[in-house]
Amino acid sequence: MTNSCELSRNTESYLERYNSILARMASSMEGAELTNSVSGNFISQMLPHHRAAIEMSENLLRYTTDISLQRIADNIISEQTRSIEAMTRIRRGCSATMNLRQSAARYNECVGRIVETMLSSMESVPAVNSIDCSFIGEMLPHHEGTVKMSRLALQFSLCPGLVPILNDIIRTQSRGIRELRDLKRALCRAN
Repeated sequence: MTNSCELSRNTESYLERYNSILARMASSMEGAELTNSVSGNFISQMLPHHRAAIEMSENLLRYTTDISLQRIADNIISEQTRSIEAMTRIRRGCSATMNLRQSAARYNECVGRIVETMLSSMESVPAVNSIDCSFIGEMLPHHEGTVKMSRLALQFSLCPGLVPILNDIIRTQSRGIRELRDLKRALCRAN
């Protein structure tokens, strides 16, 4: 996160926590043990990704007074908690669904580029004295990365239990992207 102005103590506190969450997510996603199972690889990387979104939302809820943003953060927490539970239930079976080595390598390479772009965008959100606008700027690339990763995974042979989860992720996070963009236009004109 780049600093573009003097920051309040609340903003500094919020950003310190955000940067810690982001670093942990990046380490977990980039350090995930990848195999020839696209299904297993997706789950291994998406679990820490979802956990980070929950923590980011909880961090926001400590500070925001914007009711629309509170609702969005609450939805992120409930939807991604539900998704984590669903992926955890099927993880073992899905990890046993193997793909051809070349297919898995292609998937892993594409996901690597998506994650790299997402992390770069999340790290380069300007630091401003609007925690609400900071959160929106951070969560937009996070959601966009999730949707891209999910759409990519659907191009490969997957364990059957993962497909409805991916479709739900795409549906809920695409809605979240639209809501965040609308709120950004309303709240963050000067930021």
